[in-house]
Amino acid sequence: MSSKKKISDIIEFNPKRPIKKGEVKPFIEMAALPIDVRDVDEFGYREFKGGGSKFKNGDTLFARITPCLENGKTAKVNCLSHDEHGHGSTEFIVMSAKEPEFDEDYVYYLARHPKFRVYAQLHMEGTSGRQRVAWQSLAKFEFDYPDKDIRKKAGKFLKEIDDKIALNAKTNQTLEQITQTLFKSWFVDFEPVKAKIETLAAGGSNADAELAAMSVISAKTIDELNSLKTGNAEAFKQLEQAAALFPAAMQDSELGEIPQGWSVEQLGDHLSVLQTGSRPKGGVAGIAEGVPSVGAENILGVGKYTYGKEKFVSREFFDKLKRGVVENFDFLLYKDGGKPGEFKPRISMFGCGFPYSEFAINEHVFRMRSESLGQAFLYFQIGQKRVLDELANRGGKAAIPGINQTDVRTIPILVTSSSELLTEFNDFAKKIIESILKKSNESNHLVKVRDALLPKLLSGEIDLTNEVVA
Repeated sequence: MSSKKKISDIIEFNPKRPIKKGEVKPFIEMAALPIDVRDVDEFGYREFKGGGSKFKNGDTLFARITPCLENGKTAKVNCLSHDEHGHGSTEFIVMSAKEPEFDEDYVYYLARHPKFRVYAQLHMEGTSGRQRVAWQSLAKFEFDYPDKDIRKKAGKFLKEIDDKIALNAKTNQTLEQITQTLFKSWFVDFEPVKAKIETLAAGGSNADAELAAMSVISAKTIDELNSLKTGNAEAFKQLEQAAALFPAAMQDSELGEIPQGWSVEQLGDHLSVLQTGSRPKGGVAGIAEGVPSVGAENILGVGKYTYGKEKFVSREFFDKLKRGVVENFDFLLYKDGGKPGEFKPRISMFGCGFPYSEFAINEHVFRMRSESLGQAFLYFQIGQKRVLDELANRGGKAAIPGINQTDVRTIPILVTSSSELLTEFNDFAKKIIESILKKSNESNHLVKVRDALLPKLLSGEIDLTNEVVA
């Protein structure tokens, strides 16, 4: 049987955690709190000065200020070492289960319950733009929560969904890092080229130089390559062909030493599309449905998207758009938001039905396509630190500071003389990007399932008595 009780019967608000003033401990900023997912991706270290929130693994962090509360910023702490304590913003409310064995996960999902969030918003106090809710108000929230065994099963069920979402995110991060590492090896550090140069300088033959480049490309030793030659001749031949695409000498350029035959050119010379989106007259306020028009908040990288942050344009407006309609694997760049030196460019790529089968971008975003470079190469080329830093130091004097088309077009980029090498990289990277987007779509589906089941599971309406909970 369930009974209506104050959640303070099962939750301790802002519990005491043993951190001494002056200690340097893990610190979580408000910006690090996620919206649609459970886990905090990153944290730093700061000296504890005696104020702010304090927490440990298993605690729930609940944003108490506007607009973070309305946006759904909530996290469960699981990024600390065993028995370690952290601290963070004064604008978090820490919610801790009085009986963690039963309620650690249940408390987190209760903090995500739509009724709880509406209650929190209705009890915000303060002047417009600076409103916040007090923990004392949250402690008075009443909910028909079931017995603790049912709460444990509900929390476990929802946790397993979020565990899969977290695993997908971690896998995607690893996949992108693999591709970034390959791009850096081939097009930034020129490791296959340098391997050839070093081998020839040491008195090796041209065949030895090719084998050295193959070793770098495949991460195999020379002995392993010799074994591959007899054991899998086709794979050996493919590596041999890839190594042959790299020269065996360097030349000077405005970007420093680059492989012989390669050139430094302007990005604009390789863009078949560079355009921004548009906004209907009267803006997008009040349009609750239609076709999504993605803005700065969702330019977050490959396979990363915060649902609920986009605006919408009418179908009629969308069908008449002549620019800003996103195509499969478009490269997207956030172009506004700061003066030179303050601007922080962000990039993204959507495709394969992610995040929607059709959508547009608004006036704060560029979309780009390059037939000569390829979309995957374009993404990793602009995503390297040198290019992003140069974009950050540019900017116009428009009403909304940021970068313009000339700033983008005149960025110097390094272009290989081998179209076959570009194809080799693009074919590999596109498969990775497709895999990332597939997992992102799966996670989006899981988010919808989790949010649909959450209210019924927390109330005990869905029967989990046949579920075994360890």
